[in-house]
Amino acid sequence: MKYTGFLILMIGMLLGCNSENNNIEKSTPSALVLQKSGVLVDEAGQQVRDLNLNGKLDIYEDNSQPKEARVQDLLGQMNIQEKAGMMFIFGAPVSADGLPDGKLDITGPASRMPSVVENMDQRKLTHFNIWDIPADPAIFATWYNNTQLIAEKSRLGIPITIASDPRHHFSNSIFSMSAEGFSQFCETLGFAALGDEKLMKEFAEIVRQEYLAVGIREALHPQIDLATEPRWSRISGTFGEDAAMSAKLVKAYIEGLQGIALDSSSIACMTKHFPGGGPQKEGLDPHFSFQKGQIYPGDNFDYHLIPFEAAFEAHTAAIMPYYGVPTDQTDENVAMAYNKAIITTLLREKYLYDGVVCTDWGLISDVPMGPDIVWKARAWGVEELSAADRVLKVIEAGCDQFGGEMCPEYIVQLVTEGKLTEDRIDLSVSRLLRVKFELGLFDNPFVDESKISSILGKKEFRELGERTQQEAMTLLKNEEALPLALNTLKVYIENMDSAVVANYATVVSSPKEADFAIIRLNTPWYPAETKIPFALGFHHGDLDFKGAEKQRILDLLQSVPTVVDIYLDRPAVIPEITASAKALIANYGASDKSVCEVLFGKTAPKGKLPFELPASMEAVNNQKTDVPYDSENPLFEYGVGLSY
Repeated sequence: MKYTGFLILMIGMLLGCNSENNNIEKSTPSALVLQKSGVLVDEAGQQVRDLNLNGKLDIYEDNSQPKEARVQDLLGQMNIQEKAGMMFIFGAPVSADGLPDGKLDITGPASRMPSVVENMDQRKLTHFNIWDIPADPAIFATWYNNTQLIAEKSRLGIPITIASDPRHHFSNSIFSMSAEGFSQFCETLGFAALGDEKLMKEFAEIVRQEYLAVGIREALHPQIDLATEPRWSRISGTFGEDAAMSAKLVKAYIEGLQGIALDSSSIACMTKHFPGGGPQKEGLDPHFSFQKGQIYPGDNFDYHLIPFEAAFEAHTAAIMPYYGVPTDQTDENVAMAYNKAIITTLLREKYLYDGVVCTDWGLISDVPMGPDIVWKARAWGVEELSAADRVLKVIEAGCDQFGGEMCPEYIVQLVTEGKLTEDRIDLSVSRLLRVKFELGLFDNPFVDESKISSILGKKEFRELGERTQQEAMTLLKNEEALPLALNTLKVYIENMDSAVVANYATVVSSPKEADFAIIRLNTPWYPAETKIPFALGFHHGDLDFKGAEKQRILDLLQSVPTVVDIYLDRPAVIPEITASAKALIANYGASDKSVCEVLFGKTAPKGKLPFELPASMEAVNNQKTDVPYDSENPLFEYGVGLSY
């Protein structure tokens, strides 16, 4: 059943008790009338929420009270279990039936996760992140409203906060969530290729509107690491290797999502990954134990802080440290979230950051992945500590929240044993509560399901998304081939939908029949040696084509004039392919239609490379991990891009 936001508010207030009571205690100057349990009406006839069902308007329930007074009033009513639960954020499986405890159509690892109801009831969690959601976002909105109704019936009626990784990119990355139902733009590398702050903010404002419509109130983005190690597997989520460009764009991004200050129309940003996760040794990602730490052979640690300084200026609501160990940069070689020099000395004291600091996902608990396969907790440098002592070290480092974990019992244990003070817990919980109050979740957490179809995927949103896919494309070589003549050529294609290309040219089945070939390639990658299934999907390893596949591509390029389109989620090493191609163009997440619009001249490419393309793997191996654009004699330099 669909409800308007108003009806949901009313229904939620009426749940939980059948009695009526006209004897209300006045806790504020306004006279209040209790109509039904959970519904208070003031002298002006305005409804207010009695979340704890005590028949009075507590300070935390009164939106006329100062935010800090509301935070402290609620904090004083919370028990240690409720405080501990707030310090964890865990995944919430979303079923196709829209029920918070439903399991319909949930498969894979998500089917083995506790339901959101179980985590709310047993562990007192009030923060959740979502991964896959039903193809129809309206079903998710129903799930969200139903979940808020359950939260409303808890002892203090604390609303939930839903967070999400990026959902608005046409992407091959495992770090972009399902985009069905949402408008689809180029990846952030494409925005760096365009370098347009106004467009960046416009994109973020569209994300804000679509997130708001379905109930997502926290963005686990932007990602502002610098792509100074070209082999790193997470480059596709960055703004490239230039710190100044990243700083310019992140400020516009955060302002578009949050506004000047957090309010009921904002999406809170959790900016990541402090203090910059780009300089990974050999590009091996610290999600996994085969990582080798972050290294700074160019003594360039501070360069990676520049984008975060811009994020602080934009008042990002939260910060996420990365998993990596800042090798020999602090007094102990432990992962960022365990590292007091990184979180307290640098982030809290130098930058005076008093917002939420949430760890990346899975720092405390090992995850069994199958027979004899365990994904180790990312407790790098402190592997010998017990789970409870890991929790203690993270909190003592200065963090407030644990991502991807659901073990608040350790915090309760630490407080009970006297190893952790409740005052220290209150500091973190007050930061988390502050964001909930600023977002207006205590006043009306519900979404209006009737408006979703008019907001998500608006025609103008979709059109702008497609335009960014097209204009971000970067033309690197053009021997009088592009733009291709529309509706006059015979083309041979690879890795494209013939039904799409047929709108622009006649598609033939072999290169011999063709006037031109158009092939779409992805930047090469080679899985790391591991048994962990998730790790096998990370784009690690060398950046060049090898062996039979490389020769097959070169044979095609030498048999027919060929336009090569390559998806750059990392810098590709393609000197021979470049030499043999008639034209070479790069994309940063683009549909077949968007590629054709550019190749056949309906849209002009405007992008400039957001990182350099090295000339060889030898040059890659010789680069300094922490230094930008330092590849010797690159095939294409940073900022290159032709036009027509």
